Amino acid sequence: MAMNYNSKDEVDGGPPCAPGGTAKTPRPDNTAFKQQRLPAWQPILTAGTVLPTFFIIGLIFIPIGIGIFVTSNNIREIEGNVFMYYALSNFYQNHRRYVKSRDDSQLNGDSSALLNPSKECEPYRRNEDKPIAPCGAIANSMFNDTLELFLMGNDSYPTPITLKKKSIAWWTDKNVKFRNPPGEESLEERFKGTTKPVNWLNPVYMLDSDPDNNGFINEDFIVWMRTAALPNFRKLYRLIERKSDLHPTLPAGRYYLNITYNYPVHSFDGRKRMILSTISWMGGKNPFLGIAYIAIGSISFFLGVVLLVINHKYRNSSNTADITI
Repeated sequence: MAMNYNSKDEVDGGPPCAPGGTAKTPRPDNTAFKQQRLPAWQPILTAGTVLPTFFIIGLIFIPIGIGIFVTSNNIREIEGNVFMYYALSNFYQNHRRYVKSRDDSQLNGDSSALLNPSKECEPYRRNEDKPIAPCGAIANSMFNDTLELFLMGNDSYPTPITLKKKSIAWWTDKNVKFRNPPGEESLEERFKGTTKPVNWLNPVYMLDSDPDNNGFINEDFIVWMRTAALPNFRKLYRLIERKSDLHPTLPAGRYYLNITYNYPVHSFDGRKRMILSTISWMGGKNPFLGIAYIAIGSISFFLGVVLLVINHKYRNSSNTADITI
C-alpha cells in the first residue's frame, strides 16, 4: 500500500514511517532560526552615508587630539606634588615569554605555590634545589638602582629631598593582587625554604625595613611587575609631596642626584633616565594619545575629501554619459 505525505512532513522530520512517531532525519526543523528566515538589516553604503561619517570623525577627533596634546605639553616636568620616575629604553617587557614568566598564585601568598612555583617561571623557577620567591624572569630583572636627590644650598651643603616610597603602586595591586604568605611568624620565617632570585642582592623579605612595605607587597617590586607595553617606558619611583601652598615643592636652585648604580643596561643596549614630573587630569606627560587623535582625525578628514572629489567626478561623468545616450 502506498503512503502519501507532503513537503511539510519532510521539513518537520519526514513521514511517519514508523509506528508511534516520525523517523529521524538530518533535516533541520522548520523554524525561522534554523531555516534562516530571521529578519536582518544590511546597511547600504552610499556616498551620502559614508562621507559625512568621515568628516564627523575628523571634526571630532582633531580638536580632542589638540586639547590632549596641549594639556600634555603644559605639564611642567619639575613642580604640586612631584613624581620621580626612572625610565628604561630598549627593554622589551612586552615579550611573550617574559610576560608569562611569573606565578600569580605565588605572588598572592599561596603557600603551595610558594614552595612549588609554576613551570612558566623556568629557568628562574628553582636555584640550588630551592624554589625561587618570587620566581620568573620579570622578578629576576627588577630595577634596583638607588636614586637620591639633594638641594645644594648657598654654602654648598646638600639638603636631602624627602622621597616617599609608598603610595606609588596601584591600590588594586597593593591590596588585592599581591600578598605575603599568611602566618603570625616573622616574614623571614614565612619565606623559609625559598631562595632569592638569581640577580637579586637580598631576599624578598629584606627589600625594606618597613613591614608594611616588605616582601611581595613592596611597592617598588609591585610597580616593576606591572609590565610595560612598549620597549621605552617609565615607571614611578618616588613621590615628592608638596608641604605648603606658599612654597614650591622643589624651589629654584641647584640639585644633586646621587645614583647607586646596580642595574646594568649594556647587555640590551639600553639607556637609563630619571624624570621629575607633575601630573594633569589625564595623568603624566605623554603626547602619544593627543598625536593619535590628531592623526586619526586628519586621515579621516583627508579620506572624506578624496572620496567627495571621486564621487563628484564620477557622478558628473555618469550624468554626461546618460545625456549623450
